[in-house]
Amino acid sequence: MSAVSADQLRELFTKPYGLPAPSEEQWRALYADDVHFQDPTQERVGVDAYIAAQNGLIRRCDDVYLLPTAVAVDADLAFVEWEMGLKIKGIEFVYPGASRLRLNGDGKICDHRDYFDFVGPTFGPVPLVGGFVRWLYKRFVD
Repeated sequence: MSAVSADQLRELFTKPYGLPAPSEEQWRALYADDVHFQDPTQERVGVDAYIAAQNGLIRRCDDVYLLPTAVAVDADLAFVEWEMGLKIKGIEFVYPGASRLRLNGDGKICDHRDYFDFVGPTFGPVPLVGGFVRWLYKRFVD
């Protein structure tokens, strides 16, 4: 079996607002049964748990978009730089991030790690809390 291609990743990591998320079949075609997934909010093991996490995010939001901005595949390692938008109760939250994907001997994704700032985009737009988050970030950056 050949490794996951950049075009396959670009397709999987593209979901405009208003269109459906990837299907279970699309996930299973590229992800190993024992995939390990981790992002700043959760850690899951197994393709069923990974699909459940993706479906849970879709259910919690009014709409979701995902846009890949760069994709690179080299042997058993791939990176996808992306921007994700979540619409929840009339507020849009935008998260720039990247995914590091390791491929197993069958060419399927066996380890998926997402890197993004969860706190700033999540709490920044919220009245009162957002001001505190921006102040806190500034304290660490300046």
